[in-house]
Amino acid sequence: MQKTTQLTLLKCIIVLGLLLILSGHSLLVVDGFRQYFGMYSYMLGAMCIAIGLILSLPTKIYLTILLMRHEGHDSKL
Repeated sequence: MQKTTQLTLLKCIIVLGLLLILSGHSLLVVDGFRQYFGMYSYMLGAMCIAIGLILSLPTKIYLTILLMRHEGHDSKL
């Protein structure tokens, strides 16, 4: 896999993770959803936030490492 497609994939995973975090928060805040599903709404909201964190955090670290390598190659030239 090329670096550009790999970076694009990682950026999409970060966006997906952030969207899951936001959707999980909105599930926890909306009253109608909580009244309809009861306790399961809290579990679903927490699961969305947890999966979003799992998707977003490691990819940010990997992108930071790639950026540092890229900066190192530019400074050598």
